[in-house]
Amino acid sequence: MYHFFISQDQVGEDHITILGPDVNHIKNVLRMGAGEEVLISNGIDKDYLCEIVSVTSKEVTARILSVEEGGKELPARITLFQGLPKSDKMELIIQKAVELGAYEIVPVETKRTVVKLDKKKEESKLRRWNAVSESAAKQSKRLIVPEVAGVMTLKEALAFAKDFDLIIIPYENAKGMERTREVLSFVKPGMNVGVFIGPEGGFEDSEVALTESFGAKTITLGKRILRTETAGLSVLSVLSFLLEP
Repeated sequence: MYHFFISQDQVGEDHITILGPDVNHIKNVLRMGAGEEVLISNGIDKDYLCEIVSVTSKEVTARILSVEEGGKELPARITLFQGLPKSDKMELIIQKAVELGAYEIVPVETKRTVVKLDKKKEESKLRRWNAVSESAAKQSKRLIVPEVAGVMTLKEALAFAKDFDLIIIPYENAKGMERTREVLSFVKPGMNVGVFIGPEGGFEDSEVALTESFGAKTITLGKRILRTETAGLSVLSVLSFLLEP
């Protein structure tokens, strides 16, 4: 079933009006018409199962068949702070992080970050990254579209996360899976959790010390060294397993 996002002001008493680029997609790409069912989310707290009533060049009108609250979101908010990787790896990370339930993704510039984005390039990347997030949210039937925030320095990211309930940083020199299990066991529904992942080459020792000064807990992900595009997804997978009701 196709999935679309709207704002709450597009929801009527018994119908929803779809506007914008999705109209062309429904009409000319998917070639959908009256009688077909779609899933529509308000991006906040409700999923609507709807039946298309009419399709014009400007809007799609759909009748609400049922409403589900809570959707398929994890019961905790997990923010992925991802050290900027090379090439197009960020798109893969965003796509999979959204599928795994991340609430938000924050690109982070660290000492070993190779990619440097000026303001113009950053704006272009953010448009693309948020489009990837929306597409992944539709595919995975998310209730919300996780935002990809603007690029932050490590200090800015830590300041952003300072009031989180828990900050986790996988670190190759951390030892002991028992410690990892202990830290992750603290994650409970309703918490805000930050996961900090370094770029290729990881964090420098001074950066790890900085995160620890903000209360971050270092953990190991095992004896194998994971790539930057794997590490965050590994943590998200474990947290999803622990949190899913």
